[in-house]
Amino acid sequence: YSIAKIRKRKEEKWHGRILEQIGIAGTKGEIMRSNEMTTRRAAGENLVIRRLTATGMMAALITLMTAYIFHIPIGGNGGYVHLGDALIYLSAAILPAPYAMAAGAIGGGLADLLTSPVWAPATVVIKMLIVLPFTSKENKIVTVRNVVALFLAFLISGTGYFLAEGLMFGFKAAFFVSLGSSLIQATGSGVVFLIFGIALDRLSFKTRFFPRV
Repeated sequence: YSIAKIRKRKEEKWHGRILEQIGIAGTKGEIMRSNEMTTRRAAGENLVIRRLTATGMMAALITLMTAYIFHIPIGGNGGYVHLGDALIYLSAAILPAPYAMAAGAIGGGLADLLTSPVWAPATVVIKMLIVLPFTSKENKIVTVRNVVALFLAFLISGTGYFLAEGLMFGFKAAFFVSLGSSLIQATGSGVVFLIFGIALDRLSFKTRFFPRV
């Protein structure tokens, strides 16, 4: 009887130790998973802050580039040619669409309010729409899709301003002035986008500052 009792106690202790080790391992696993989730959450929050900061900076640069740095008035309807769209393209290739659309709308809208307010409502809508063909999901800025997007952005911008100018000042004059200026503006902005995009890609800009979480 005593031998059986001793054997039973040993078995209970052995089982207890196994359960204790399993509990410790489970606790460690939970701690590791918790730490991993906390790290991911912190990284995500930091990325959102970076994106919001970049959105504000790009909106300010778009305003300056559009209204002052390269600003050539054309026609008699307050229209003008600029290279601010290049920065909208960059925003669209770096930031997710909602952020890039906000940067384009705010930057372009402020530029028009400062120089030619009559165009501001149309600009806000058009600058948001030209973001849509681009993608920011790749690790590079200059991709096949974003190069094709330059042409699509021209079609959107040219059509949008043609309709806006036609509604405000008549479609006959809008056909030549609006589409011609849109072609010049889209071409110049596209070249600037490619130059800056290639330079930033060589520096691994997106993977260093806007990594995919």
